[in-house]
Amino acid sequence: MRNLMSWREMIKVALAGLCAVALGGQSAAESKKRPNVLLITTDQQRVDAMSALGNPWVKTPHMDSIAARGVYFTHSYCPYPLCSPSRSSLHAGRTPHEIRVDRNSVPIDPAIPISGQVFRAAGYDTGYAGKWHMPDPYPSDGIAGFEVLNKTSRRGKLARDVDEATMNAAIEFLKRTREKPFFLVVSFINPHDICLPAGETSPLLDDVWKKYQPAAGAELPPLPANFGATAGAPETMPRRARHESWDEGHWRKYRYAYFRMMEDVDRQVGQVLEALGRAGQEDNTVVVFTSDHGEGLASHRWTGKMMFYEEEAAVPLIVSWKGVTPQGRIDREHLVSALDVLPTLCDYAGVPPPPLVRGQSLRPVIENPDRPGHEFVVSEMAAGGAGGRGRSFMVRTKKYKYMVFPGPGGERVEMLFDLQADPGEMKNLAGQPAQAGELERHRKLLAEWKETTEEDKYPVQAAAKVPRPKAKRAKARAK
Repeated sequence: MRNLMSWREMIKVALAGLCAVALGGQSAAESKKRPNVLLITTDQQRVDAMSALGNPWVKTPHMDSIAARGVYFTHSYCPYPLCSPSRSSLHAGRTPHEIRVDRNSVPIDPAIPISGQVFRAAGYDTGYAGKWHMPDPYPSDGIAGFEVLNKTSRRGKLARDVDEATMNAAIEFLKRTREKPFFLVVSFINPHDICLPAGETSPLLDDVWKKYQPAAGAELPPLPANFGATAGAPETMPRRARHESWDEGHWRKYRYAYFRMMEDVDRQVGQVLEALGRAGQEDNTVVVFTSDHGEGLASHRWTGKMMFYEEEAAVPLIVSWKGVTPQGRIDREHLVSALDVLPTLCDYAGVPPPPLVRGQSLRPVIENPDRPGHEFVVSEMAAGGAGGRGRSFMVRTKKYKYMVFPGPGGERVEMLFDLQADPGEMKNLAGQPAQAGELERHRKLLAEWKETTEEDKYPVQAAAKVPRPKAKRAKARAK
């Protein structure tokens, strides 16, 4: 306990320093001129699950409106394709292993300052609505640096139980009269409900199918072009259940349901944006939209997350400030990461970021798209529990993606893809002599990243013990 208190005292001192830097020499009027910040996140949204990118199977007019006033990065990657580790990294600007979040339902290391603490110390009114999950999905005892806006005990497993409350809590926050700028996080859970049709054990599965199943005669999305297996994938590579019992029609209904979930959460995003406009703050608010990780959605016959394919690791990232950011730009060049979100928000708000972050502000490449940006970005996963096999990594460069997994005997299991020639990641090039140079280059980039982030100092943590209600597996039915 003495060590914990000393860490807390250190945080107070550090944040007091941040506040002094942020507010020193500023009048109250000058402070008030700083922009508000609205960070909207969804859970399990693929980078292409938005009509702004031309997806004909989903209509997301409200998310599209954010993109219409800003820059949409399509080469945007999560730090870890799982809820808690990725979301925690977004708010800390540090890698999952550094902040000790290797699993779901794990608290962020209290020595690491997070976004709410940084913005509150800089004089912002900070509010958090929706899913947290570090460790509690919907904590009643607070989130460091934030006023928790919808203190609720989440019952059940569905977005219907929480997302409407998240929306309403955010709207009420925006209605307040205030003297200070605000930093508001709105964290929706949909389209995470797709986990149930994907085969997750829950007695609520029937409810999801009843709501989202296609009506008779509805046009269904086709199977993805990369529905098949990757040629040359190592036999020891991690694999998920491939749902061999699902026929083509079931896969397509599963995809249909996902896009309807997207449309549900888009409506709720729209209500929050409308409240921002009614509050008269639309012109003075930086809006950032992203997600914690993607969804396989039948690519490689994969459902869910926990893989480094584009479908699981790539997420939307939009930075928008009406009249300030370029309008309607789709950035398909720059590599970006959720680690860039906190420094970007700080840059636009004029708030000093924490002393150490691993990302960088995207403002320079937003204002000047000819700037180079990141040479590479990294994502990670933990495997095997404490003392287990260790971590897997992805290194994404401009043309290639490298994946490495610890094998059962301690060997290195690798895949390498040329994403320009093979965007579906259907052919593993790791064993081809012609690619030996690129393979070695990516190994070295990863080794440098692991050294920089001191990965060897942070052994993989054991999974958190979360009580789960007893439930029989409900059979998935596509009616």
